[in-house]
Amino acid sequence: MEMALGFVILLACLVIGVRHGGIGLGVISGFGLLAFVFGFGYVPGSPPVDVMLIIIAVVTCAGFLQTSGGLTVMLKYAEKFLRSNPKHVTIFAPLTTWFMTVLCGTGHTCYTLLPIIYDIAIKQGVRPERPMAISSVAAQAGICASPASVAVVSVVGFLVASGADISLLQVLAVTIPATGGGVLCAALWSYKRGKELSDDKEFQKYIEDPANRAYVYGETAESLVDKELPKEAYRATIIFLVGILVIAVLGNFPDLLPKVPNAKGAWKPLSMVLVIQMVMLLLAAIILLTCKVKAKDVGNSQVFRAGIVAFVSVYGVAWMADTYFDAHMAFLKEFLGTAVANYPWAYAVLAFLTSKLVNSQAAAIAIVVPMGLSVGMDPVLILSFMSACYGYFFLPTYPSDLACIGFDRSGTTKIGKYVLNHSFMIPGLITVSSGCVIGYVIAHAII
Repeated sequence: MEMALGFVILLACLVIGVRHGGIGLGVISGFGLLAFVFGFGYVPGSPPVDVMLIIIAVVTCAGFLQTSGGLTVMLKYAEKFLRSNPKHVTIFAPLTTWFMTVLCGTGHTCYTLLPIIYDIAIKQGVRPERPMAISSVAAQAGICASPASVAVVSVVGFLVASGADISLLQVLAVTIPATGGGVLCAALWSYKRGKELSDDKEFQKYIEDPANRAYVYGETAESLVDKELPKEAYRATIIFLVGILVIAVLGNFPDLLPKVPNAKGAWKPLSMVLVIQMVMLLLAAIILLTCKVKAKDVGNSQVFRAGIVAFVSVYGVAWMADTYFDAHMAFLKEFLGTAVANYPWAYAVLAFLTSKLVNSQAAAIAIVVPMGLSVGMDPVLILSFMSACYGYFFLPTYPSDLACIGFDRSGTTKIGKYVLNHSFMIPGLITVSSGCVIGYVIAHAII
């Protein structure tokens, strides 16, 4: 009875917190912590300090990148690539939004690309829903494949803390092809989805009105292709990309790292958790000193603000969840351990539902990964199903999906009459399910 009541409190905090956004999710967790510790007498769990420090380092570096104009440089070349391949926008657009997320660690870059994708599609006579819906999904799917994302650095932190011998490069070796392959499968399905615009009676009736026609086919986005950017922006981009490469090399070749004594006195290579933090802070410092960035402006950047929201969310949610699960670990090990052993896909379903519940891959990981590791789940399985940590497309309430609907002036990208039959449902399900299958195969082949 007590366990069930505690779970209801945990669930209620998540549901109420989500209604108030990421920071709200973090602070509402305080109610759950208070109830568990003072009401039920549970021993307080531990907030994931290492993970939180990585998040701070990563979002700080990303904030300097955006403030310097380095992010705009990446978007400029992404637009140039798309406009040079207009006929296959349904395939190239989602791969581009996915790749931008992999590079930058955030799916928010898609807000700049979505109106460009619409402009290319409508001028090519392509039903805008085809490239736009999957592009929005792809931008979020790429989070679990980015070395600069909160989700990936969180997984690395949890795996290192558990003693698992899995490097950052091994994580990316699974998640990059898994999420990228899932996006490609969904893009191929989207290639012929829906009616051609010429055969869509609803669309044709809408554009009979000259005002509507002008609205649908008018200019939608200011192009970055011909925009002159300062040399410092290009310099910042190079600095950031070289830094990501350095992290990947150090993660794959631990012999390059200095040796430090561990808790048992044995000399081991420096933890990648610390290496990531050091490199990210160094990159931010170099950008600050060489790219004419004002440090005070970084706090106002969109990427930095979004990262801090994730930080607070992970802090509260992970602490509350750790307190609850630790109190019932014996039962969870028996029940979940058996379930995962017999039905490995149960973990993927749990991760998917949790992600939808908290509307964040990082927050979902903060809940399900430590729980999975604590009940003895094989870390290889956790990596196999990383794609399942993206489930918040299930209901069309996420900002990028709503923005996508707004940018599609043709009205083809939409929420259906029954809500669940929206434009993102099938591309999202294909992306996640394909990603899990590909991830499972690759993880078991290389780790």
